[in-house]
Parts: sequence; C-alpha cells; structure tokens
Amino acid sequence: MKKAWRIKKNSEFQEVFKKGASFANRQLVIYYLHKGQQQHYRVGLSVSKKIGNAVIRNQVKRYMRQAFLELDKNIKSDYDIIIIARQPTKEMDFHEIKKSINHLLYKTKLLINK
Repeated sequence: MKKAWRIKKNSEFQEVFKKGASFANRQLVIYYLHKGQQQHYRVGLSVSKKIGNAVIRNQVKRYMRQAFLELDKNIKSDYDIIIIARQPTKEMDFHEIKKSINHLLYKTKLLINK
C-alpha cells in the first residue's frame, strides 16, 4: 500500500475518531470521515497488543492491507478510514478478514455501487 494512502499521524487518527462515524461487527471496528477533495481514500490500521504477539499482529495487518488492495477499485475515494482489529481476528485467515472488511464497507456505504 502506498504511503500516500496511509494514515500514520496520531493527530489524523484523532480527527477521524472525533469527527467521523463508526460501525462495528464482531471482528472489526471501522471509523470513517469524509474528506472532500481527496484523490484516494486513506487507511489507518490498529491492532492492539491484546490481539497477540508481534508476529500475529503483523500478520493481521498484512491481511487487512491486502484486503484493501483487492477491494481498491470499489471503495469511495474521498474518505479517511480507520480499521481496528478485535480479538477474533487472530484466528481468522485472509479470506475471512477480507469478507469482514467488505461487510463493514458495505454497511457504511463506502463501496461504489455497480
């Protein structure tokens, strides 16, 4: 995922948390904020130490990044999106995480209708 497509700064995370909306399912929580004239959506990922050790946390983040890359063309471009992993994600494989992210994006109307 390109650096321009990521949310890294704490201030940017806090802005999305405070001004944005949220939705959750059993595995993930999504926060999203409309940003107007943005060329591409930006994603911030958060995986707590409660999920597991560094190997498991990095694996979950890799799965989430890959899911966004595969769903890239279907996501609205002018949003900042933050995904927070919950406890069940440590036992999930890539396809389950992608399905969960797709469900969140569909419920929050961040997917482009075709």
